[in-house]
Amino acid sequence: MSAPLRVVHLDLSQPLKEIPENERGMFCVLWWRDLPLGQIEIQREQLPMYLPELANRIAQAITPAIGNRLFKTGFLAQLPTNWRSQFATGEPAELTEILKTENPLCRLGENFETPGRSVSVVVCTRDRGESLRRCLRSLMKLSPAPNEIVVVDNAPQTDETHDVAGEFPNVRYLREPRAGLDIARNAGVKNSRSDIVAFADDDVEVHPAWIAKLRAVFADDDIMAVTGLVLPAEIETEAQYLFENYWGFNRGYRAKIFDRAWFERELPRGVPADQIGAGANMAFRRKIFEHIGGFDERLDVGAAGCSGDSEFWYRILAHGWKCRYEPSAVVFHHHRRAMENLDRQIFFYMRGHVTALLVQFEKFRHFGNLRRLLLTLPRYYIESLTGSLLKPEKRRTLWAQIAGHFSGIRFYFENR
Repeated sequence: MSAPLRVVHLDLSQPLKEIPENERGMFCVLWWRDLPLGQIEIQREQLPMYLPELANRIAQAITPAIGNRLFKTGFLAQLPTNWRSQFATGEPAELTEILKTENPLCRLGENFETPGRSVSVVVCTRDRGESLRRCLRSLMKLSPAPNEIVVVDNAPQTDETHDVAGEFPNVRYLREPRAGLDIARNAGVKNSRSDIVAFADDDVEVHPAWIAKLRAVFADDDIMAVTGLVLPAEIETEAQYLFENYWGFNRGYRAKIFDRAWFERELPRGVPADQIGAGANMAFRRKIFEHIGGFDERLDVGAAGCSGDSEFWYRILAHGWKCRYEPSAVVFHHHRRAMENLDRQIFFYMRGHVTALLVQFEKFRHFGNLRRLLLTLPRYYIESLTGSLLKPEKRRTLWAQIAGHFSGIRFYFENR
């Protein structure tokens, strides 16, 4: 087992230092000032690590992201696919292209202008006072600050959320008595006022530049949804390590555009909309809710268990608009620490995913959703059991996935 790992953030605008032998394993996130560029994992047995080897590993890790920022072609990230496709975007170009550029790191971030669109931040929560307090403290450090912060208290059993929200003078408290994350999200949309509605989970801390990076992406009028990079706040337990490596929200360090063309290419075998990002870090143009409605309240926590976000992205693409994954918009997620909590989490992830496939088929009659439900996922389970695809540690959650699959089918037909 490769846990625990110390999460370390290295700013490449500062001098590098070698890593001594007495250090423990490290999960290193590589930055140029406030721009994330890549990551490397260093196990304890690889130490000490001297500067030449460290610099070489860093160069390999950050090349795709640097090229993606500086060049229009050649460094595009490969879009997720449910099968091998001739349309998949190419792999990153050679490092020599970067070396031809003078001071490539210093040129990063030159094109990040911040249009003056108003932003509301919505945090949906339920009886998790300490997590909420930590999240709100990070929101207080945003620069620029959002126009408003709305805390939606979802079917609370105590006054804890109300009391924590009251500690922060710029936070508006909203009580939603009906249980369900997507119910709370819809209440947040309805009761917020800004052009852009951004969502942060109560178990994340946001980077101070989060709002600026999200807001800049909406300069493209066809983009209706933006997701961002979700990094681990800590990797201290086995459950956190397994989640980050096999179930984490990190979608890479290169921007990705999901448009109608990609959507139609993926339709025959099921559009992997869940790979667009994570609900812990997402934002929407307000008018999209007027065009396609709100979040489906059968999905996500308090109902099916998950996938209210991905079903909404699916609907956006099906109606011809775009979604963008923008890794410069960063939040830090506190993964569950205990294995029993991880098993429960994966069960509900799969239950929500399966329910969302049936909801998407219900709304659009796209048969790729049924193909994924009846062929792709069962084949994945069989291959996992035989050990031909997955490492042994990932198979530890396999039974939770299979149970969630059948529970999702049942949930959908009980809540049609």
